[in-house]
Amino acid sequence: MALGFVMASLDTGIMNVASHDLGARLGLSMSDLTWVVDGYVLAFAALLLLAGSLAKRFGARRIYLVGLAAFTAASLLGAAAPNGAVLVAARFAQGVGAALFMPSSLSLLMNAFPEPARRAKILGIWSAIVSTSIGLAPSIGGLLVGTLGWRSIFLVNLPIGIVALLLTPRVIAAVPGRRSALGAGGHVLGLLALGSLSYGLIEGPERGWTSVWVLAAFAVAVLAAAGFAVRERAARTPILPVALFADGRFAAANAIGFLFNFAFYGALFVLGLFLQTARGADPVTAGAQMLPAVLVIPLGNMLYARFGLRIGNRTALAASLAVSAAGYTVLFLVLSPGLPYWALAVVLALTNIGSGISSPAMTGALMAAAGREHADIASATLNANRQVGSLVGIAGMGAVLTGAGGGYRGATVAFALTAVALGAAAVVGWLGVRERG
Repeated sequence: MALGFVMASLDTGIMNVASHDLGARLGLSMSDLTWVVDGYVLAFAALLLLAGSLAKRFGARRIYLVGLAAFTAASLLGAAAPNGAVLVAARFAQGVGAALFMPSSLSLLMNAFPEPARRAKILGIWSAIVSTSIGLAPSIGGLLVGTLGWRSIFLVNLPIGIVALLLTPRVIAAVPGRRSALGAGGHVLGLLALGSLSYGLIEGPERGWTSVWVLAAFAVAVLAAAGFAVRERAARTPILPVALFADGRFAAANAIGFLFNFAFYGALFVLGLFLQTARGADPVTAGAQMLPAVLVIPLGNMLYARFGLRIGNRTALAASLAVSAAGYTVLFLVLSPGLPYWALAVVLALTNIGSGISSPAMTGALMAAAGREHADIASATLNANRQVGSLVGIAGMGAVLTGAGGGYRGATVAFALTAVALGAAAVVGWLGVRERG
């Protein structure tokens, strides 16, 4: 079950290092480059809830395999892309595939390990496997781009996808589907809202925030979001698990998921560009320099696996998110051309140990609230909120970099915004995640 996540995680992490070189090779502007990164996230976020419904109706294993096949094929298209437009299309297609297999993988995992104690341990191990791939992604990406060129960052997905497609039917039990409504109208409104919001955030810095197209995009986003809310209240079978949101733990875990991904992936996007543009690192060096920021995340995952059940998700979330917020606050205060690399690496490493604890803890809080009966839709909802957070975080950080002129000033403002988001998530974790016997 980790293989699909490993493939998607490698792709996302590698892109943070490869984006600068890729933009230079294909002549992409900052908005074009943001579309390459966010096109994947947009399709992923917009279709996750639909994918959860499809998994429930047709069976999680079947949808997982369809998603793996789509992601692998889209990776081949990305490797062969002759220009930016085709590359963005390939990234959208990758997002569709990831949306199909990622919530299904968690659902299948929950079905295989129903006991709470063992599930907590498995979540920690599973998160560690995924986080290790995230940790290795920058160095792998830097090495691939520096030696074989940017097309190799897509080709690396092919053997992983093929192995996953061969192994899954052999070792994972099928979960039968059950008849359920898909709510196509609601999914269309959600896609329209997210797509319009993305367009406004990405194109705003280049076209101007008062551009007719940008203002129209924000207006469409608001109207579509309002239409989605009205539709959810009136529908006999709403897309979102409305009853579950009445549980404070479920609502808090989703809010934390949005804020966490906003901060984490927005900051990684900034860091990859910052190391190459402001500090002059080549892709191989930048990949190596990003290792301390991500390679410690599995350590946090394993700490949760060891102590999570003992201290509880509330304490684990509030404490780990507060540590991460403090780390980015330090960077905001001390980041300057005179700051040695080793100091930057130490702060990032300490910061992301907290991130490694936060991720499985929020998943644990969500699943404790949802239970096995609602595992599919709860998983899809959390992943959707997290990916919307990534979408807004990357687009927002791109706008911050453009507005601040990039360099050290842009990174400083971005890290301050990261600290605020993580601090807010820590407060939500302490107030909203209540332990129950």
